[in-house]
Amino acid sequence: MKLRTSISEAVYTHFDDVFGDQLQIDVPVDRYTSARVGGMADMFLTVNTGQQLQAAVEMAYEKRIPYFILGGGSNILVADGGIKGLVIMNRARNVRFKHIGSRVICIAESGANLSSLARQCIAKWLGGLEWAIGVPGTVGGAVVGNSGAHGGDMSQTLRAATIWEPGRGVRVYTNDDMKYAYRSSVLKQEHGRAISRRVVISAELELKPEPVEVLMARADGFTAHRKQTQPGGATIGSMFKNPENYYAGYLIEAAGLKGYRVGNVHISEKHANFFVNDGEASAEEIRALLAEAWNSVREQFGVEMDLEVELVGVWDFDQ
Repeated sequence: MKLRTSISEAVYTHFDDVFGDQLQIDVPVDRYTSARVGGMADMFLTVNTGQQLQAAVEMAYEKRIPYFILGGGSNILVADGGIKGLVIMNRARNVRFKHIGSRVICIAESGANLSSLARQCIAKWLGGLEWAIGVPGTVGGAVVGNSGAHGGDMSQTLRAATIWEPGRGVRVYTNDDMKYAYRSSVLKQEHGRAISRRVVISAELELKPEPVEVLMARADGFTAHRKQTQPGGATIGSMFKNPENYYAGYLIEAAGLKGYRVGNVHISEKHANFFVNDGEASAEEIRALLAEAWNSVREQFGVEMDLEVELVGVWDFDQ
């Protein structure tokens, strides 16, 4: 097998022996991201269970190969230069429920689709995840980033998370251990650092029985609001976190950037904190638009916005 990367034949063969057809090389990542941009993954491994996910990251760590967990492909901007090492497509989606007194615990593997899980809970008359209707991504990504909408977020629902720690193995984190804050956690703080990251294997979500008609009405209201206020098409999601006392979208709009374009990507006319790929955008064009929005808001209003999306892979400024 001819590899275009520095990954040795021996390492590739080891992964191939364990995972077989689940492993591929030189795979375009753009088809797996919500923005539809991104270069090639050196090795691309699809895992279907939490056990496979743990085995994959343990092998990568042991072989000193950089790894990246790919879930729903939202809230990340993958470089045109691709991702070195191993990309693990997390399709560990097992979900089960157990009763504890008046409440119900949902145990979901980290690759479960968050919005689909919310609908599954509603169908079982279980409240607590309605805010996640229409929110892209997976349970694992939501646990890491404290995803939220409509006044709810993961910190209000998470009871515990099973997390693999590099060199240490599996540990259960409580809600307090996660150190949740607005769109942040102890795990999110690892992003952007050249370290082996901790990996969410599964999560326990605490839910409460409620009448299904109440849950459906709440969910339908959230869905209608999302359709009214957010654009469709190929987007990453919210690009910037809301600064204290401001909305990022309002600041970008006030800076006169609604509709502003760089190449094949533009700032949405419907919501200025969403950037839309018109079909042939590059990751570098999106990054340039990010820089334009950040600089314009800083110069006009003196506010420095923090990214909500993560820049992933090999960028020109890394070389």
